[in-house]
Amino acid sequence: MHRYRNHSVLPLFVFLCSVLILNGSLQAEKSSQQQPLQIATFQCDITPPLGSPLCYGHITPAKEIVDPLSARGIIFLNAGKPIVLLALDWVGANNGAQDVWKQRLAAALGTSVDRCAVHCLHQHDTPGVDISTNALLEQNGLKEVMYDTAYVEDVMQRTIAAAKMSLQQTQPVSHIGAGKAKVAQFASNRRILGTDGKVKIVRFSSSRNPAAIAAPEGTIDPYVRMISLWNKDEPLVVLSYYATHPQSYYGKGGVSCDTVGLARAMHEKQTPGVPHIHFNGAGGNIGAGKYNNGDPENRPLLAQRLADGMQRAWESTQKSPLSASNVNWKVKPVLLPIRDTLDEITLTSILKNPQAKLTDRIRAARDLNYLQRTKAGKTIDITRLQLGDAQIIHMPGELFVEYQLAAQKLAPDDFVCMAAYGDQGPGYIGTTIAYSQGGYETGRVSRTAPEVEATLMQTLKELVGTND
Repeated sequence: MHRYRNHSVLPLFVFLCSVLILNGSLQAEKSSQQQPLQIATFQCDITPPLGSPLCYGHITPAKEIVDPLSARGIIFLNAGKPIVLLALDWVGANNGAQDVWKQRLAAALGTSVDRCAVHCLHQHDTPGVDISTNALLEQNGLKEVMYDTAYVEDVMQRTIAAAKMSLQQTQPVSHIGAGKAKVAQFASNRRILGTDGKVKIVRFSSSRNPAAIAAPEGTIDPYVRMISLWNKDEPLVVLSYYATHPQSYYGKGGVSCDTVGLARAMHEKQTPGVPHIHFNGAGGNIGAGKYNNGDPENRPLLAQRLADGMQRAWESTQKSPLSASNVNWKVKPVLLPIRDTLDEITLTSILKNPQAKLTDRIRAARDLNYLQRTKAGKTIDITRLQLGDAQIIHMPGELFVEYQLAAQKLAPDDFVCMAAYGDQGPGYIGTTIAYSQGGYETGRVSRTAPEVEATLMQTLKELVGTND
């Protein structure tokens, strides 16, 4: 009888303990959810030293510093593990560079790799960094030809130190602001089709071709979109998004944050004390060629046009309450279909040929590295950040603007922004039809196959407009 009573009490005791533990966990979770959304912002100068390779080593190295470069980021807190967004004044941070940036950010800030998004503004007179490709180059006797490795290590250390330091000065968020405005006489589609449906003229970021200048703007997204975060009536930070190639002219060795960086600085002067983080939208097939002939004096003019759009977007801002419970992060790892023109044997032979042009060997190494990573099943994270009724999609590659326009249609009632130029390992990412039209982007420098549109559109449908 005594033993029977012990056995009957024990399950009841265990049950009561379980209830108490579960109740404590629920209370802790509820308390966490009730914590206000907080953010931390950080910034770091990342101007390279003179003599540094620029644009992956494909153009003249740095001869002078025309404008300083910066890394700018934001950390979201109390909405699960920290969410980190980083924008770099680099032409690209690709393949292994994405891996290392995200690993270090995650380790330093107490989050996971898949909750970090690293993007570049793609100015050409800036460094292009691809750590895994650089390893291939060094294995073949080409050291320091893509970028200055000591500089990159220093940039990473100082930027991540700034991010960690920013956690000591977090700010509560009560509201989100959203505004947009058209940017006049800047963006134009680079691909001008002939009557046969093929690309007749490639209208790059600058053009002196009268036919290119006279042609219509074509398919673009004319709006600069602006998200702001507020503590009641105090603006804390601005995030802006605009789809275009940013360069006005380049290749002469003058380091510059170019049109987008200058416009960012102009708007910061109009909102003193409010940091401004700019992201390049899906501008793979967009540039300023209709409105820019490449003369240096056009750089400040284009920058002013974008800054004017930013100011109008700021003035149109509408605020709404935002709490941690309104913040959601979703990630989809994607393996993009590889271009069948990439041949490992051919690329390896070019890379290993000391008689080949240096730029050809660098290009072969970049193609080969992406090909090998993709064959090994290395995926790219595509992510979506929901902030109330605003959605921010983080995409890879030099993405065609059609993907940005499609994302907006998937959530017509939301304020949808897109940051492209994340991992640029894939190069240009066109639409299916674009691959049959020819032209520079899909004819020469895309590493993805035409089937990429089906892959990305399915991904966007899974991510955009969903809160689960």
